[in-house]
Amino acid sequence: MARYPKKINPGVILGLPYLAHLMLFFVYPLVFSFILVFHRWDIVTPMEFVGMRNIGRIFADEVFLQSIINTGVFLMLHIPLQIVVALFFAVLLNEEIRARGFFRTLYFLPVVVSGVVVTILFQQLFSYDNGLLNQFLAALGLPYVPWLVSSKWAMPSIALMATWKNVGLYIILFMAGLQSIPSQLYEAARLDGTSTWQRFYHITLPMLNPTMVTVVVLSVIGGFSLFIEPYVMTGGGPMNSTPRSSPMGRSATSTCCPSTGRCRTT
Repeated sequence: MARYPKKINPGVILGLPYLAHLMLFFVYPLVFSFILVFHRWDIVTPMEFVGMRNIGRIFADEVFLQSIINTGVFLMLHIPLQIVVALFFAVLLNEEIRARGFFRTLYFLPVVVSGVVVTILFQQLFSYDNGLLNQFLAALGLPYVPWLVSSKWAMPSIALMATWKNVGLYIILFMAGLQSIPSQLYEAARLDGTSTWQRFYHITLPMLNPTMVTVVVLSVIGGFSLFIEPYVMTGGGPMNSTPRSSPMGRSATSTCCPSTGRCRTT
């Protein structure tokens, strides 16, 4: 008997362009960058295998080590603040209030604004002499705060800016999680005489665990990839208090590093 060829799933054909794009622009550069970590290469001459030498040089670089520490400090400041602020506004916007759609849009707008625009805005807010925040403190009789010129305040200032820019996305995620919680749970809890805080602690937070994990993962990814805002705002200063892994990589590749392998390692 003649065997008829099996029909090809149309989904496979439709997915081929995306698969080709993924292999060409993501998988290949990733694998090639990993290979370069163990080689010295200036693009002109053949590759020279150097083993772990590039990695050793990077971890002996004080600026790189400081950037790793600063990344950890930034994440410890930024992620808890972002989660608390996003969850607070998500709970408020989840209630039946007037113009709820307007406020959702308003809080989400900073997410789509250019990072350079946000940086310029916060530079004006944090300016030592003419910044709005210091002018407000002066009106209250309080001393000026060196937001961007002090190694003590520079990182918290960047964390505040990053929170303001990205919190709208996480508000939307938390609202989606809140709306997926069955209302019967709250109704049963009210009949048992529980307080608002008890309902929030024993119902809302446990039911939001999957959303919380998503928010934390996205916040960590966003924190490690953040580059434009701190680079434009402080340029790594003051006293190397704000460079992190992304600016370090930008610096390595923009100064004509003699070894492409070392740059890839960074």
